Amino acid sequence: MKIRLLILLVSLGLPHLLQAQRPNFLLILADDCTFSDLPPYGGQNARTPHLDRLASQGLVFNRAYVSSAMCQPCRAELYTGQFPLRNGCAWNHSACRPGTQSLPQHLAPAGYRTGIAGKVHVLPAESFPFEDVPGFDPNCVRAPTRAHDLAGVKAFITRDKARPFCLVVALTEPHVPWVMGDASRYPPPQLKLPPNLADTPATREDFAKYLAEITYMDGQVGEILATLEEAGLAQDTLVLFSSEQGSQFPGNKWTCWDTGLHTALIARWPGRIAAGRRTDALVQFADVVPTLLEIAGIRADHPFDGTSFAAVLRGETGTHRTFAYATHNNFPEGPAYPVRSITNGEWRYIRNLAPGELYIEKHLMGLAGGATPHNAYWPSWMATASEKPATYRLVKRYLRRPAEELYHTAVDPAEMTNLAGDPEHAAIQKQLADGLDAWLAAQGDPGTLQDTPEAHDAARRGQHLFPVRR
Repeated sequence: MKIRLLILLVSLGLPHLLQAQRPNFLLILADDCTFSDLPPYGGQNARTPHLDRLASQGLVFNRAYVSSAMCQPCRAELYTGQFPLRNGCAWNHSACRPGTQSLPQHLAPAGYRTGIAGKVHVLPAESFPFEDVPGFDPNCVRAPTRAHDLAGVKAFITRDKARPFCLVVALTEPHVPWVMGDASRYPPPQLKLPPNLADTPATREDFAKYLAEITYMDGQVGEILATLEEAGLAQDTLVLFSSEQGSQFPGNKWTCWDTGLHTALIARWPGRIAAGRRTDALVQFADVVPTLLEIAGIRADHPFDGTSFAAVLRGETGTHRTFAYATHNNFPEGPAYPVRSITNGEWRYIRNLAPGELYIEKHLMGLAGGATPHNAYWPSWMATASEKPATYRLVKRYLRRPAEELYHTAVDPAEMTNLAGDPEHAAIQKQLADGLDAWLAAQGDPGTLQDTPEAHDAARRGQHLFPVRR
């Protein structure tokens, strides 16, 4: 009789016990923020006290990457656990393949409520059925950004304590236009510019505004984390912060250089993730969904491109991927200019599929419907290129690219010295080139055929031209 009663009690209580053991997930995304501009990653200008504190409380990934340095493809990768060719979002302002599944569908079997506050920027809507959480501006080009309110976040995370939550707070800073924060805190003459930016007065002025937006973004991160603390949920929540792709300065966003693809990734889970650690484990956005599913106890039979790095979070291993991969399809941001890339975390190899063409990015150059209020730095580069050899080299680097590029990123983080073709580095170039070839074949990459108006427009209509490689 006692045994039967014990079995009955266990059977009644076990589901609730398992549910209580599932953590909440809070993903905080910046927007167009170059990882190396943040102090936890060596940034020498920006002030980010809340991110500094978060880094001290958790695990900092030194080698985390997106597979495309554009908003829509990298977010589709993050939410689906699939690379651009598999989920179908291989261009900006396009859509995933019909039937693509994302975080809300994947977490639902474990009872998770999955919501998003702020910028969404993924399509089609039926593939991303997030609950809309109000309070943060969904429009990344609004000037100024709409005032934020934490009431919606608080209501969502406290609404149903019997069910765990997954909440994405997708901020719009520091995406252009750079109008938020106090730029007077960053006097332009005192700034230390990254080596891949031309030193002009216009660059310095815009860089100061960009840094002010980083500090403004950091303040929002602090408010979000404070709301979690006040709700008494910090101990039971895995927090992931990412800076997304690089900023809208020449050579970062819309490129396959490290300053475009490398993302900040900080993980905090009190009592589960040791505080104050860093890891060189190589991870990609595609790995996040499988990681969350493992932690939630969900076994998903799904064609993910990513794999779980939960063991890295637990401190059981310091390695994960061998390579991180990337693609860039330039249309509709400008004329076709397809690029593919691979990194092992120390070296990066880039293959430009149309090296004889000029690289043009319409938004950055002020060509998208006329001059914009956030591109003054590019004309200043062009205007001074004939006078300053250093500026000329940066302009040429951006506009005219060789068929192959090889960088020792570990010692040349801005990737300014192309070592492709150097006999001394032939072995690592071949290793990376072979690794890239294998990945492109596995993904069924059509190469230059993908970076066309026809392919992009078909994807927007949900009629993708290229089949998925199973």
